[in-house]
Amino acid sequence: MAQSSISITVNGEAKEVEATTTGTELFQDDKNIIAVRLNGELRDLYTPLSDGDAVEPVALDSEDGVNIMRHSATHVLAQAVQEIFPEAKLGVGPVIKDGFYYDFDVERPFTPEDLKEIEKRMQRIIKSSQSFRRRVVTEEEALAEEADQPYKQELIRDKEAHLDPEAATEIDEKELSFYDNVDRDGNVVWKDLCRGPHLPNTRYIKAFKIERSAAAYWRGSEKNPMLQRIYGVAFFSKDELKAYQTRLEEAAKRDHRKLGAEMDLFSFPDEIGPGLAVFHPKGAAVINAMMDYSREMHRKHHYSFVQTPHITKGGLYETSGHLHWYKDSMYPPMRLDEERDAEGNIVKQGFDYYLKPMNCPMHNLIFKSRQRSYRELPLRLFEFGTVYRYEKSGEVHGLTRVRGLTQDDSHIYCTREQMKDELARLLTFVLGLLKDFGLTDFYLELSTKDPDKYVGSDEIWEEATTTLAEVAKDSGLELVDDPGGAAFYGPKISVQARDAIGRTWQISTIQLDFNLPERFGLEYIAKDGTHQRPVMIHRALFGSIERFFAVLLEHYAGAFPAWLAPVQVTGIPVADEFGPHLKSFVEGLEENLVRCEIDWSDDRFGKKIRNASKSKVPFTIIVGGEDVEKNAVSFRFRDGSQLNGVPVADAKAWILDVIAKRVQVNSADDFKAAIGIAGDAPADAE
Repeated sequence: MAQSSISITVNGEAKEVEATTTGTELFQDDKNIIAVRLNGELRDLYTPLSDGDAVEPVALDSEDGVNIMRHSATHVLAQAVQEIFPEAKLGVGPVIKDGFYYDFDVERPFTPEDLKEIEKRMQRIIKSSQSFRRRVVTEEEALAEEADQPYKQELIRDKEAHLDPEAATEIDEKELSFYDNVDRDGNVVWKDLCRGPHLPNTRYIKAFKIERSAAAYWRGSEKNPMLQRIYGVAFFSKDELKAYQTRLEEAAKRDHRKLGAEMDLFSFPDEIGPGLAVFHPKGAAVINAMMDYSREMHRKHHYSFVQTPHITKGGLYETSGHLHWYKDSMYPPMRLDEERDAEGNIVKQGFDYYLKPMNCPMHNLIFKSRQRSYRELPLRLFEFGTVYRYEKSGEVHGLTRVRGLTQDDSHIYCTREQMKDELARLLTFVLGLLKDFGLTDFYLELSTKDPDKYVGSDEIWEEATTTLAEVAKDSGLELVDDPGGAAFYGPKISVQARDAIGRTWQISTIQLDFNLPERFGLEYIAKDGTHQRPVMIHRALFGSIERFFAVLLEHYAGAFPAWLAPVQVTGIPVADEFGPHLKSFVEGLEENLVRCEIDWSDDRFGKKIRNASKSKVPFTIIVGGEDVEKNAVSFRFRDGSQLNGVPVADAKAWILDVIAKRVQVNSADDFKAAIGIAGDAPADAE
């Protein structure tokens, strides 16, 4: 006799239900529930329940719910494309941050007009309220159904396809399944190979937008055919979609590549090559301000500065393991030092030299250069070291992904007993310095071992990972897991910072490493006279100077605080006869290393003011007749507000004070608050 009822748990509470119950009946009173988590796995709402099942509802406005909606939108996108382009061959359609994409093999690239038509067709499909229905098939049945879809057939035949991140939404390692799109009359109008889950029906796709198309290699390999990828976004509500579009508009205004050109900060000359930046005088001024302050703070925290060359024999990176694990990201070798006799015979073998991709092996050689005592530990080595990574030309992006980058690289050697305290102090130091640069909203990410890419024992990895996790939790910041994201030699904590418009950037990294000291044979003499192996901590605070410059440029939208600004003061005389007074004031600032310019151009006064405003200079100093008579100057700030008739001694002192305090000043009120004066007139100016 068939079982009439079953025992399940719903959100941890025991419940007796009919044997035919599904999530649809269980949560029928809550229309926001679109799927279930069944025994820990996301499943469709209509999945039959079994005795002993643990069931949790998945709401549409939850993270899982939104991702399910986005994945369902990929099916609607693919259906729309095949309705318009019936010969289109289907690739894969995964969920990505904020949205989704789907790859297609079509005769020609999609045009903007095509994308508009596809979006309209998607809207019609969504309004038709098609349901998503899953059915399990055998491999033979799947191959037959996908007889005209070569990319789907490849996934079906590839037993490892479920490990491919791009194919993960298509293939389940346990079983193959299709999802049928069924109209209101019960007709199957479209289908796709997919593991699911999906929404109950298309009307749950609340707010979406097709953004763009781009070329993409099938499964990310240049050896494979080039497909056309369509990107879209989807959100729980139209308000969220509108907010996302507003963020995109703001991000476009802040794009560091755009600001870099407008503000004359840096460029990427074709004559040098992709991903290799040159910094112009104004850009270099910002870089130098960043580096000078970093050096000052590292000296205060007892770091020893070192310097290492840009190239090395390949044997160094064989010892470190980089040539085994990282070679694809290194520049090819240069064969040097080979000697031949008059007949051309080799009499001395040469060596392969590499541009260095990492500084750590060279720092290990500095540690190893002489005997070390436990009294020297922790030994903190620091270098602004330029390294070179061979990024593919299509992957370089402004300053955020380059081929030549300068790391503010530190390697700390300590004892096992010192390790945890050193990590805690290091994290405090990192966060404090980032706050000085104006970033204040952080969380941490813990990257753990990649099971296919690591050196050292599991026990060492476990100890290192546990220690980092404890330090991260003790910081009080949110901690997010990044499974498999560690470097091959050890786990890491990365500091994730949110900028002024809420975007997240990975900034600093702290990596704990027991393996490279072993590979390099590093030792110190312990208190008891024995030879012991130090622990090595890798730390890049900015990550790279270039990328951190880009982050700050976008965070401030080019309007840097005065201490970082490429030009801190722009002087504008109302007329030429007031120039000498202005020049004298500016020279007094320059003696104190303030970065100044005077606009001596023939432009009219109004245009000079507009040019200063566009340059985003913190302080525009104006000198007219009254200023000369009173031995004063007048301030104009970024928001257009002014502070007039300030005595030159006060003006100089106040500018230096604001620079020293590293505060942001955009208005007269900001300025007065920073220097501690009140009222409409500056102190001692009457």
